[in-house]
Amino acid sequence: MIGGLAVGANGYPRTTRNVDFLVGDEAFNHHAGGLVTMNAAIPIEVNGVAIDYLSVRPGEDHLAAALAKSGTIIDAARLVYMKIKASRLQDRADVAGLVKAGLDVDACRAYLATNAAALVISFDELVAKAAAEQCAT
Repeated sequence: MIGGLAVGANGYPRTTRNVDFLVGDEAFNHHAGGLVTMNAAIPIEVNGVAIDYLSVRPGEDHLAAALAKSGTIIDAARLVYMKIKASRLQDRADVAGLVKAGLDVDACRAYLATNAAALVISFDELVAKAAAEQCAT
């Protein structure tokens, strides 16, 4: 599980309207001409709650290890990677909230430095902003 529920499970509870999962290639059907569709056996809604699926992209082998842990919530470092990569306002707020809640900043920075060095600057900026907000309150 990834997304808002994973943010909560990693220490910064927040509400969300859907459930997000990181899935492997088995969740998709690949057709001639490059068309990719969802596997019909994969639900898109359960009891009125939308389910969103994100897949591992080429070059994201470091995320594939999370798929080996079937049925688990993604660890904080990978979650931070996905949130910073998405770069939406809510995702950035989630990272700042995790930092304020006691995220292991050094472990996340090390993960990013190893797997996505270009994102370290964005992470450090969010860490600094979160720290500044904590000091101001």
